[in-house]
Amino acid sequence: MRPLVVPFFIPHLGCPHRCVFCDQEKIAGARGALPTDAEMRERIGRYAESSPGRDVEVAFYGGTFTALAKRDQSALLGALQPFLESGEVASLRLSTRPDAVDAGVASFLKEMRVATVELGVQSMDEEVLRLAGRGHDAADTERAVGCLRQAGLSVGVQLMPGLPGDSPERSLATLHRALSLQPSFLRIYPTLVIAGTELARMYHEGSYQPLSLDQAVSLCKRMLLIARRAGVPVIRMGLQPTAELESPGVILAGPHHPAFGQLVESEICFDLMRLLASGLPSGSRVCFGAPAGRVSDLVGQKRGNLARLKELLGVEVEAVREEPSLAPDAISLQWEDGVLQARFDEL
Repeated sequence: MRPLVVPFFIPHLGCPHRCVFCDQEKIAGARGALPTDAEMRERIGRYAESSPGRDVEVAFYGGTFTALAKRDQSALLGALQPFLESGEVASLRLSTRPDAVDAGVASFLKEMRVATVELGVQSMDEEVLRLAGRGHDAADTERAVGCLRQAGLSVGVQLMPGLPGDSPERSLATLHRALSLQPSFLRIYPTLVIAGTELARMYHEGSYQPLSLDQAVSLCKRMLLIARRAGVPVIRMGLQPTAELESPGVILAGPHHPAFGQLVESEICFDLMRLLASGLPSGSRVCFGAPAGRVSDLVGQKRGNLARLKELLGVEVEAVREEPSLAPDAISLQWEDGVLQARFDEL
């Protein structure tokens, strides 16, 4: 069972830069202030009561945690040590920038029993990093991952395809370079144009064009398949919807969808369904089997995958059923002449 995450957002706090795409208050739906001991205690207790029996993980998101004043880092992490000792909290995680990590920082985090650090890498392309105003280079990411891994911490990498100067080829090169660092997991956030950012100004003046939703789904599909082949899980695609982010006028442009990750998964499923059905005569009537929890991915939003199979191949899908016996990475097709199976690693 996945741990219950108790989030604390510290937007922009500790961050020495304002990247062209960034407005953490809108993205995270929180204002910039460090949580007090009482606030942390109350929230941990409330979350734990809502899901008894689950491990609790406290996470600091937004901002650049390791660029906060050392006394603030010590105060926040120190206040959580009794919870770790009592078992009320099982683990700690935080987010930071690659250039705010060195061997000393990694050692301190390990001492304070932080388990996971997520790095806002965004790109490994020097030109893309420069145009985004990141203030660090790809070598900073390589050094940071090395320091954290040497200290025994789990390292996550956040990537943002579609930044100024980016292209599908550059995004895929970034992915391959990031995977070579052997991160524990990835998050992939296609770039959105948020009101009030420098990117919004660039968009309005015509110097920046974001990815369309279709382009982002297609690119993230390729990225997800590559990451899976490398054995690195992608734990999220697309920004987590918040009330602030969903407010009218906040997202000006870009591939935003509240279920972006499912769109990507459904596209992968469609490719595998088409692979299985491609040799069938037009007019065939079939049933698909899906592994546990994946029926909706095969069906697609508004039954779009079923409609596309009929349009492209003339294949009529009579049903999509859950088959718990199927491996998590496989689907099946039943038709009058028998049963076919295929796995996602065949794509």
